[in-house]
Amino acid sequence: MKNLEWYIARRYLASRKKGRFLSLITLIAVGGVFLGVTALITVIAVMTGLQRDLQAKILGSNPHVYVFDHGGALQLGDWRGVLPRVTRVPGVVAAEPYVSTNVAITKDASFVQPGVLWGLDPSIAEQPLTGIERDLRSGALSFGPTPGGMPGAILGRGLAQRLNVLPGDTIIVAAFENIRQDAFGNFYPVTFQFEVTGTFRTGMYEYDNGNLYVELAPAQGLLGLPPDTVTGLAVNVSDPWAARDVGSAIFFDLGQRYWIQDWMDLNMSLFSALKLEKLAMAVILFMIVLVAAFNIVSTLIMVVADKTREIGILKSMGLTRRAVLRIFMLQGIAIGLIGTALGVLGGLGLVTVIDRYELIKLPGDVYFIETLPVALDPLDFALIVLASIAVAFVATIYPARQAARLLPVEAIRHD
Repeated sequence: MKNLEWYIARRYLASRKKGRFLSLITLIAVGGVFLGVTALITVIAVMTGLQRDLQAKILGSNPHVYVFDHGGALQLGDWRGVLPRVTRVPGVVAAEPYVSTNVAITKDASFVQPGVLWGLDPSIAEQPLTGIERDLRSGALSFGPTPGGMPGAILGRGLAQRLNVLPGDTIIVAAFENIRQDAFGNFYPVTFQFEVTGTFRTGMYEYDNGNLYVELAPAQGLLGLPPDTVTGLAVNVSDPWAARDVGSAIFFDLGQRYWIQDWMDLNMSLFSALKLEKLAMAVILFMIVLVAAFNIVSTLIMVVADKTREIGILKSMGLTRRAVLRIFMLQGIAIGLIGTALGVLGGLGLVTVIDRYELIKLPGDVYFIETLPVALDPLDFALIVLASIAVAFVATIYPARQAARLLPVEAIRHD
């Protein structure tokens, strides 16, 4: 009986003209499901890829946890005494002092570019905290010694291009946090000269166009800090997603005087916006699948109307109501499965092309990154496939019940 039901269902889906596997209305219904699934897979993969790419670049360019002192204008004193206490906290794998400040950078005073100066000493921590430190330890980047004897500086590639400097050029850096007054009452910032020793590229527009790295001692000198005072401590943990818990443990160990921030807090607004946008896009694009469901409903209603007399004849020959119900439900499920399968192929193919050839470029000053990344989460993929098939199944219920309710005598008389 089941083979008979599937045979009849296939016949009703097929075109009356030989040489065509499916009728036009069936193709339209399949096409709706196909477009909906393709769009959902592609957009969700893009949103997931964007989120993961940003996370990877942020974690590759920043420590997981920061430790500050509440007082002293974000200046942490006696860092040598605080550092061992931080490294003893469970979950901490590396920690080191750092200096960070907003600066003005120029090559010849004709053009000034704002930036963020980071002072660090990669030799203090047991392992590198960021990609920059990893390159410094491997020798891919270096602070010097420089031919001119000046302290070295490593600039983001975008920042170096804006300043039109190359390795070996001299830049002048002025600190906004160290303003002095001359004998005439005029205020002026303290300036240091650095020699460019290299450039880096993270792929994050904000970092590549604004960051420069120098050694810890020159950074302290630029801000007028004594050797035992820094901006704060940078900390890496074994599990970046446990940074908040480890930060809380550091806070309880050090006491109320210190202030802890983790990478998730610093980027909360960005990732919250991405998550909300991903949800909104999924809901909007799921409407395409719902539209496809209405196509399935209309297709099956048209089939019922067209095959009313045949249904009556089959029921008069002994075909049960349940068998008729299953015939039309099989049609709807077949449309859903075929459309979903084609949508999966289309979505995966489009995602692969976008990922391999980087077809879509983005303005980095708006989206933080320069190319559109893609990554498909298995759970998202499974939910899209199951939701599409479920919607197709639900769409079959009404027309299938209408067909099953037909009375044989009335159906045979149908004109």
